[in-house]
Amino acid sequence: MRKIFTAACVLAIAALAAPVLAADVSPTQSKIDASAKKQTYPKVVLYSVAWCPHCKEAKEYFTTKNIPFINKDVELDATAMEELTKKYKSQGVPVIIIGNDKVLKGFSPEAFEKAVKEVQSKK
Repeated sequence: MRKIFTAACVLAIAALAAPVLAADVSPTQSKIDASAKKQTYPKVVLYSVAWCPHCKEAKEYFTTKNIPFINKDVELDATAMEELTKKYKSQGVPVIIIGNDKVLKGFSPEAFEKAVKEVQSKK
């Protein structure tokens, strides 16, 4: 009985202390959030398929760098496949659209960042 009472007291104290501890935390941003705010990216659309290693690399890169992007899986989305083949004249993936008109076929971090800078410099 004494163990149950002790456990209940510990839980009650922890519950009461949680709001106090949360209030003591300073409202600073994480390094990831801060760096994401410094770099504003143009619209990024990725045409991909689930099994493609280069598509996965692009998705991982965008995710780890907090780059917002729209993923269009051309195997699941017939409209996306039509856009890829007709508008961008490509049969392969990944194809990355940066801004409104910059088209990258394939993926490398260097080529992506270079293309982003080109699009940003046009603004």
